Amino acid sequence: MADPLTPEKRSWLMGRIRSANTKPELVLRSLLHRCGYRFSLRRKDLPGKPDIVLRKYRTVIFVHGCFWHRHPNCIQASEPKTRPEFWNEKFARNVARDRRNREELAARGWQVLVVWECELRKDPLAILEQVLGTLQPQAATLSYDDLPDRREVWRVAEEKLHYRLDRES
Repeated sequence: MADPLTPEKRSWLMGRIRSANTKPELVLRSLLHRCGYRFSLRRKDLPGKPDIVLRKYRTVIFVHGCFWHRHPNCIQASEPKTRPEFWNEKFARNVARDRRNREELAARGWQVLVVWECELRKDPLAILEQVLGTLQPQAATLSYDDLPDRREVWRVAEEKLHYRLDRES
């Protein structure tokens, strides 16, 4: 079956996909900021232009969409039915580029964290706890007094950013 989209229409649709300031990224940034962490965004001097850069902790965070970055065993990392050879090649390039960027950052002495969209949607507080545990490994257990309570996390994620957390991933 021929692809009904013209190359111009396909190009326009692909151009509408965000690469920065995605909803998952905004949720994580908002939660980190509420916990008192300050960071920079997409530093061009670092490989892969990480989504969040915490220079004080020498840590970078990539917030990956499951579809584009091929989250293993995730239902959102589905295979498009049209033009499979094109998509498989594109996905392979994305995964290889992600691996190269992580390796180069690690070689430069940066700690690299990857947060997956589906995991952040499912439980933003758990992801926040993992990130904070990585940033402060000297703390044996995190003090929940320092974290926003679960209701506040959900309020930030749902109301302010209109992030649909009630969807099953």
